[in-house]
Amino acid sequence: MGDIRFYHLTERPLEDVLPVMLERSLERGWRVTVRGTAAERITALDARLWTYRDESFLPHGAERDGADQPVWLTTSDRLANDPNTLMLIDGAEASDAELAQMETTAILFDGHDPEAVEHARDQWRRATKTAQKAVYWAQEGGRWVKKAES
Repeated sequence: MGDIRFYHLTERPLEDVLPVMLERSLERGWRVTVRGTAAERITALDARLWTYRDESFLPHGAERDGADQPVWLTTSDRLANDPNTLMLIDGAEASDAELAQMETTAILFDGHDPEAVEHARDQWRRATKTAQKAVYWAQEGGRWVKKAES
């Protein structure tokens, strides 16, 4: 059973944060599934990952590419690329069984969206009722600051 990490986005949007998080995940040798709730958003993130920085390449794929990628973007509940890390965006959910099999689960949510914040609070309450470690991070001054841990 791994950690569940909550990332409260208030200073930089997901489109800027996600590529950096994915780069760091790949540096650690992790395989990542990014699960969202809207196909249009996944398509936009796929395009962003190809163009966010000229000097780097982030190997990834989306549903139309197949799942044999170290980073896979999807709206599906399948964990088709055999990830050890699951990133949930835009209110996406994971089952307790999925959470238990991941080394790390990251829940990224928009701190300017009251519904997203409330949904993340519900996910926090659910996570803290399990034996898994939950950690809450917030953006402050361009850095991540740990605010709570269960």
